[in-house]
Amino acid sequence: MSVKKAFILFLLTCQVLTACNLVSPEMNFDIAVLNCNMITGISGDGLMNELESPSAKLAEGSKTQVVAMTRKETIDLKIHFIEENLKKLNKLIKTEDTKEMIQTSTSLNEYVLAIYKNEYSELAKMYDEGAPREQIQLKGQSIHDKYNTKFEELFEKLTTLGKAYAKKHNIAVKWGINSSPAN
Repeated sequence: MSVKKAFILFLLTCQVLTACNLVSPEMNFDIAVLNCNMITGISGDGLMNELESPSAKLAEGSKTQVVAMTRKETIDLKIHFIEENLKKLNKLIKTEDTKEMIQTSTSLNEYVLAIYKNEYSELAKMYDEGAPREQIQLKGQSIHDKYNTKFEELFEKLTTLGKAYAKKHNIAVKWGINSSPAN
């Protein structure tokens, strides 16, 4: 094989290998930052409200009858979402540009996953078993008091990193109800 052919084969191989590993900036942003919007309810009253009035689902074997989900099902769906997002995060290639954002997102997802698997699963069980409202409220407040500060720190750091990343890559994002895409 001539040197020229070997060089062309080398270039083609490099292109194929790197093309398989390329993820668009938008995809990095969606997985690392945007998907964390699904877990923000633990910070305020969002998750407690969701557990208070759970989502509905189709009754088994029916195409029209709707029944309330158990609180365990609600928490299990959230656990599943986070576990799937962690798999996606682990597949992202960490570059100088994405490393801190991906690591922060991973830390945030792992932090919340542990809370869902433990305390929020216990809270869901209390709801499903009909525990007294006062007991449920105390448990919910205890979870908030114990975990909210670190959650807010991680979420704020991720938001700051996400804003910088979005700006650098011209990703139009609305950062709140009254924000412009640049904010």
